[in-house]
Amino acid sequence: MPAGDGDSVDDHRSQARVREVYDDIADHFAQTREYPWPEVEEFLDDIDGTRGLDVGCGNGRHLEAMADCVDHVIGVDVSRQLLGTATERMAERGWSGALLQSDAAALPIQSGTIDAAVYVATLHHLPTTEQRRASLTDLARVLTEEGRALVSAWSTAHDRFDASADAEEGFDTTVDWTLPSGETVPRYYHIYAPAEFEDDLAASALTVESVRVSSGNCYAEVSG
Repeated sequence: MPAGDGDSVDDHRSQARVREVYDDIADHFAQTREYPWPEVEEFLDDIDGTRGLDVGCGNGRHLEAMADCVDHVIGVDVSRQLLGTATERMAERGWSGALLQSDAAALPIQSGTIDAAVYVATLHHLPTTEQRRASLTDLARVLTEEGRALVSAWSTAHDRFDASADAEEGFDTTVDWTLPSGETVPRYYHIYAPAEFEDDLAASALTVESVRVSSGNCYAEVSG
């Protein structure tokens, strides 16, 4: 998939660039993200506890759902503008949570304090294997002994890509976001082969409870 006129994937790979992109598209992006994913709702059906965490919380749609399951929710996102849309959503809908700007690979959360976490559609924006694995290990760090998390990333099984669930390796690409003006903004993604997703989980400090592919995404339920 092309990265844009005259651009390469490497031009969009850095975390600084990912942050800039989501700051630029935040308002429109948030408008198109109204409801929680069914897979997240299914995961949350069996969740209770004191503290919940959403890594890559965006406009807070999954935080809002989690707020019905746990006493306190914390949302982390690299984009300050997206966190602003989450703040607006909280004010409009009457729920509350703490919002923190941070890189997903170094969570500003005390170790062993999170009972439930969702980490969906964010891991694939980290630019290297080392950072993705470090991020999964940091997720393990913040979970309590009984804590559970749902992790997802785009997969080669997605019908957007000319690949398959049987692909042995993932790949880096950009995926355009189209603003109402017609302007397109390339976003960096690492598209996971399912076997590669399992390898990264295994290389982290997480304990894998189950892995599956659903709606073109790799999903794993994990514990610390």
